[in-house]
Amino acid sequence: MSRKSLASPFLLWIACGTVIPLAVIAFYGFTDRSGTFTWDNILAIFSPEHAQALGLSLLLAAISTVICFLLAFPLALILKDSKLGQKGFMIFIFILPMWMNFLLRTMAWQVLLEKSGPINAILTGIGLPAMEIINTPAAIVLGMVYDFLPFMVLPIYNTLVKIDPHVIEAAYDLGATKKRVLFDILLPLSVPGIASGVTMVFVPALTTFVISNMLGGGKIHLIGNIIEQEFTTSANWNLGSGLSLVMMIFIVLSMAALSKLDKDGEGSLL
Repeated sequence: MSRKSLASPFLLWIACGTVIPLAVIAFYGFTDRSGTFTWDNILAIFSPEHAQALGLSLLLAAISTVICFLLAFPLALILKDSKLGQKGFMIFIFILPMWMNFLLRTMAWQVLLEKSGPINAILTGIGLPAMEIINTPAAIVLGMVYDFLPFMVLPIYNTLVKIDPHVIEAAYDLGATKKRVLFDILLPLSVPGIASGVTMVFVPALTTFVISNMLGGGKIHLIGNIIEQEFTTSANWNLGSGLSLVMMIFIVLSMAALSKLDKDGEGSLL
């Protein structure tokens, strides 16, 4: 069998699962309800409501990505320097939550952060004031960090383990301090993994609507929430598709910019 014949199932899958849906979204995005070509659905992103939601989405996604990186890099270093047996177990611990349903994980935080939830019960029990974090942007960021942190840890870890230990040993032999080794060797050589991790965290954080619905109590509208409401509540597929196309532009631009930092795919999870 030729290579083209072997690739035909994959090409059919790509056509049915990617090309055709994108074509449908593009058709609705550039037409109105009567099927007439229009730019209104695209330009709707500049309306005050949509622009504010997009700005908040970008802000929370950026904050979540930064927090994930600050947590993930030290954790990846710990994984890299741990013994082989411990290393396998710790990686399994990071992957384990990803096996649980995404909605259940988010719902668990919803229960924990409730005003009468376990966290506040413990705080009030030891004489501390209760937290009022549920239905706030902070709760959404917390949910994003929890759900997407493994996607930052694993690419960075995968890059760190590929660094030749003799390079680090040579740096110490030449009198480098731990700080110099961290900032002059480990960080620069782990840039491909960092770029991959940022992409895998920032993109889903930018487009999420489930986390903001559940932990924001429907009071905080991100651009993902508005798009979801246009498709489900308002039944305005044209406007929802137009806003989705704008989001695709942001996603493609961010992925293109970050891919330049990982040209060889060193930060891949494979």
